[in-house]
Amino acid sequence: MRSRQISCCFTGHRPGKLPWRYDEEDRRCLSLKRRIADAVDAAYEEGCRHFLCGMALGCDLYFCEAVLALRERRPGVTVEAAIPCPTQADAWSPGQRARYRRLVEACDFETLVSARYTPYCMQRRDRYMVDHSSLLIAAFDGTPGGTQYTMQYAMSRGVSIVDLPLILEAP
Repeated sequence: MRSRQISCCFTGHRPGKLPWRYDEEDRRCLSLKRRIADAVDAAYEEGCRHFLCGMALGCDLYFCEAVLALRERRPGVTVEAAIPCPTQADAWSPGQRARYRRLVEACDFETLVSARYTPYCMQRRDRYMVDHSSLLIAAFDGTPGGTQYTMQYAMSRGVSIVDLPLILEAP
């Protein structure tokens, strides 16, 4: 097990809850990606070297891409894909499945949290990431769901949280 002291994980919304949905050229999305990259850089400056990503559509993939870019620029960075179940990306569009496979292959570690899909495998993945981290970066809009659950779990475990509020107004 990697040290909790130097690890960072991420939680954020999927495209269905994002105001720009799948339009990653939207100014709000581009702003969020910059803020995620800045938060990842700050985590590195504070000593985080291991980053865990849940590999869900949307914000998780933005985070993974930001950490992989950090790994290109800074020494000692490792990225772990925390995969909830083997079928996570099966229903995604062909382009998103290809992106997912490319990102998982680029990660240093791959942890399969559940051998098969269950109604709770996503929460189990989220708990795994928090339990192995000292810092959680969150892109949160205040609505109930998996991101809120992960933030509440992190608070209950004493994990520090960097909240990146979503900008909801139109560009």
